[in-house]
Amino acid sequence: MSDADEAAVKSPVAEFDPVRINWEWSLWRAMLRIVVTLMFDVKVYNRHHIPKTGGVLMISNHQSYADPVLIGAYLRRPMSYLAKSELFRNRIFGWWLLKLRAFPVKQGTGDVGAVKETIRRLKQGHMLNIFAEGGRCSDGEIGPIQSGAALVVKRAGVPIVPCVIDGAFEAWPSNRKFPKCHPIRVMYGPPLDVEGMSAKNITALIDRTLRAMFAELRAKRKER
Repeated sequence: MSDADEAAVKSPVAEFDPVRINWEWSLWRAMLRIVVTLMFDVKVYNRHHIPKTGGVLMISNHQSYADPVLIGAYLRRPMSYLAKSELFRNRIFGWWLLKLRAFPVKQGTGDVGAVKETIRRLKQGHMLNIFAEGGRCSDGEIGPIQSGAALVVKRAGVPIVPCVIDGAFEAWPSNRKFPKCHPIRVMYGPPLDVEGMSAKNITALIDRTLRAMFAELRAKRKER
């Protein structure tokens, strides 16, 4: 692990209140709300499902580069993110990511350190986002759901809040350098009851829930 990665893993997240927003997060949220609302006509549904306190693992589909912003910019409480370790190589940008409660993960390597940090933050009462498919989709649909989130939940013992995004693939697919204007919708679901379930059954429940919510959200988008 590089020095930048080490510094990021040791991010002083303990200095942040799990539910109160620091000024960096407040500034980030205010600016990005304006940008994404104007560009994407973003509509957000069912924010009341998100617990106001305590550790929360938000699990969502992944359509575009903008998804972390879309998921977190309209919420009242802050969120921690896993970010590619390469993003922390720039000291200024890496510092800003730390202030936004992000920490690095080495993709495709089974990063044990990132898993431990994820569980630690959840147990401390933070809300954290994981993309259920492990990476961006290639066609706008929900791909196979990975088992990693279920294993984290079983170890951390926190609620799962499902979230789905639709329209972001058309706005900013992986083969475009810059986004284009296109309506985007985001929906949050009620926390899933997974107590006593096996990791396999938790993964299956996440899969069913996200696909059902995605169909509902897509229907809402077509109505408008």
